[in-house]
Amino acid sequence: MAVKYKSIDDWIKRYLKEEEPRSKSLIVSVFGDSIAPCASGVWLGELIELMEPFDVNERLVRTSSFRLIEEGWLESIRDGRRSRYALTSLGKRRFAHAYRRIYTPPPSNWDGRWTLVMLTKAGVGAPERSELRKELEWEGFGMIAPGIFVHPSADVRMLAEILDQLELRERTMVLSVADLSELSARPIAELASECWNLESVALEYREFLKRFEPATGLLTSKQASPEICFVVQTLLIHSFRRVSLHDPRLPDSVLPADWPGHAAYEVCREIYRSTFPGAQEFVVTKLSEVSEQPELSRDVLARFGGFAPV
Repeated sequence: MAVKYKSIDDWIKRYLKEEEPRSKSLIVSVFGDSIAPCASGVWLGELIELMEPFDVNERLVRTSSFRLIEEGWLESIRDGRRSRYALTSLGKRRFAHAYRRIYTPPPSNWDGRWTLVMLTKAGVGAPERSELRKELEWEGFGMIAPGIFVHPSADVRMLAEILDQLELRERTMVLSVADLSELSARPIAELASECWNLESVALEYREFLKRFEPATGLLTSKQASPEICFVVQTLLIHSFRRVSLHDPRLPDSVLPADWPGHAAYEVCREIYRSTFPGAQEFVVTKLSEVSEQPELSRDVLARFGGFAPV
């Protein structure tokens, strides 16, 4: 039975109560989606104010920020008794990776060729194999056999960064291949269910739609305040990020016919476009180093197909 909401405020309260988002993960979403496009960093007091609408208190902000520093996401710069937080170079790379997958549409056209990554037998130890597998699976690659990974629409630039980072470029073969229909008993596409856990991802997308489709009507029924826009947009990206980072982003011809990822992306785009101006207005009022109308990068303005700034 569908849940009935009285207002967007009611929707927010129910989301926070039922989902109980972790403060550290919310801070990551706020940093990547709202702070990074406007400013190089944020004072602790400003971050505390930004997290208040999510019922995240000062103690949790301090604790979560400290953990993000330990994990390499943030760095802290002291100025007297005040602390300023900024993304590390590693944090920036992580955001570039994650948000590229969130804001860009799923691949549709495909030439039928696969990117194949193969480890050589010699010179690659178990720890290196394990690390490469983790990084490639994070990029959406599936493993069709031990040491052999495949993806139909791989980001070659990102793949090169991974191999260079792990110092495996000289010990790895990267091929562009296609099925030989005359000889192949099973096309690679038929292995999709074995290489990728598509059922689990589809379930997550359906849960996302169940949660956020009601918000679309509530946002259009009345003019939401800048703070409401900021909260909804943050919860939106927080939830969509969790799903999309598990999505291997396969082309339509490899996916099941009823794939819910496309509908989820459209809902996310619709809500984001309606909340972005107000959310940006709210964030700008909280960040002391930002002008009234910061100049946003081309990448930010191209999110979800592009939209005009405030």
